Amino acid sequence: MLFRFNLDQIDQAVDFLEEHLKTAVICFDGPMGAGKTTLISELCRKWEVTDPISSPTFSIVNHYISPTKGGIYHFDFYRLKNIDEAMDIGTEEYLESDNYCLIEWGERIQPMLPPHIKINISINEDQSRTLNIVNI
Repeated sequence: MLFRFNLDQIDQAVDFLEEHLKTAVICFDGPMGAGKTTLISELCRKWEVTDPISSPTFSIVNHYISPTKGGIYHFDFYRLKNIDEAMDIGTEEYLESDNYCLIEWGERIQPMLPPHIKINISINEDQSRTLNIVNI
């Protein structure tokens, strides 16, 4: 399922994503600067998260509360040196919690991932973005 959008159409992109989310574990994949954190932030805003939403680049995981979705975990595995670091912070327990797990750089923990949705974000020549949603 493909969806192409400009940054001023981010609300439409989030609506498209929400329509296709069939599992709580969602990986956002794309090059640096593709908009992974931006999409996650907008999705959390749509879910009425009132906490500040930021990339957990240094903390690895942020926890948010949504009055409509419950607990949400936002991961950024970019800085992981190896999968053992993900295991050390209890990633498996987070993934099995039935809470939403929104994951950036999920390919770094691929062996740990349960069935999930992968959202591939590509940057087009005109700087618009294309989302491709894949069930894995």
